[in-house]
Amino acid sequence: MTTGGSASSDLIVSGQPVSSSLKDVRAVSRKMVGHFLENVVPCRTLPGEALDGDVTAITRTCLEIAVSMLEGADIPEKTQQLRNGAEGWAREGIPIDTIHHAVHEGFKLGFDLILADAGPDDFESIKVVGRRLLEILDIITSTVSYAYVRELRTVAGEHHTAAHTLTSALLGGHATSTMARECGIEIAQAYCVLAVAVPPHPEERDARLDGKVVARRKLRRIQAELVKRCGDSVLTLLSVDGGTILLPSGLLSSEALDHLIEQLSRAGQVPIAATMVDTPTAQIPDAADQAHELLDMVQRLNCVRGLYRFDDLALEYQLTRPGPGLERLRTILGPLDEHPELFETLQRHISNNLNRQRTARALHVHTNTVDYRLKRIGQLTGFDPSEASGLWYLRAAIIARSYQQPAQRASAPSVAPPVRP
Repeated sequence: MTTGGSASSDLIVSGQPVSSSLKDVRAVSRKMVGHFLENVVPCRTLPGEALDGDVTAITRTCLEIAVSMLEGADIPEKTQQLRNGAEGWAREGIPIDTIHHAVHEGFKLGFDLILADAGPDDFESIKVVGRRLLEILDIITSTVSYAYVRELRTVAGEHHTAAHTLTSALLGGHATSTMARECGIEIAQAYCVLAVAVPPHPEERDARLDGKVVARRKLRRIQAELVKRCGDSVLTLLSVDGGTILLPSGLLSSEALDHLIEQLSRAGQVPIAATMVDTPTAQIPDAADQAHELLDMVQRLNCVRGLYRFDDLALEYQLTRPGPGLERLRTILGPLDEHPELFETLQRHISNNLNRQRTARALHVHTNTVDYRLKRIGQLTGFDPSEASGLWYLRAAIIARSYQQPAQRASAPSVAPPVRP
């Protein structure tokens, strides 16, 4: 890719326009990004998608600006692209010193390319080139810094925007029509309250990368997808770990709600789990508490990603309510404490809809081993998992037991949704 314009007479090195060594913008930008990865330590902590996407694109933009200005021209649209890129980096939390390190490294590499064939006769031209490059560097760094700081101020102010204020008021139970008018947002008669769990992106655990940057990029993608699918009427309080979403009732069909969670999962590149409770607006605080209780249950039971409604979990919810029944259910699986492989087999078997072959594959054992373990579970607990009544009690015991000790969500394997025996 090249940029038009005629070279100035004082910008000739070795008989060629000084910009000629930078004309192949795509090849030079790829070389520069590889150089950043090898020589600019902070760049090594950036997610791969940032290096392959934004960093490469902005490097190419900076090169196009440099080529144009070395030829005595300017391209304002490229400067605007640079501003947009800096704003995105600020929102995603990429440190500004990392950006400036990369910019200066890029200029050093570009200057080396310009000087590669220079000789003693080019001394005067090189002085002019040096001054011109400093002018270009000044424009690029000031553009990046101004856009970055401006966006940071905007992001900081978002915590006090009308939408956040109204969302907090609705969840706290003290939203008023006056407040809604002041915020310029109409309050619906009823809402779908979604409690959302957003797990860490795999790259957040990569010690070589900046986990905070990865997490912010994940959240930004999810929020953008949410607005794209639901418009401005959606109200949210979300962090990199999840939070609460308020959707006006009727905005999306039941099928579209299920699809929405799938779309958010794809956008965030993580398996998102969510629970939903429909409620009149006045009862949003109680509905939000219930939705998050259901979400906690989904996580404790290690259910797969997706959307769960109260009706999907009504039995499980009731089984976890305090009382003598809960305490009795917790004791049923006590005999399996010394046989963790039996407890895991039972969990897997129920999660796999009692499919012996699937359970065997998940446990890397023969189906006969699964049969033997199920028989032993019946002998030890007194409840036969091959009979409907026995299976019901064992399933209920697993649910009750999940609230006996802290949930181990991060390390536990994902399993299928709750199954009715």
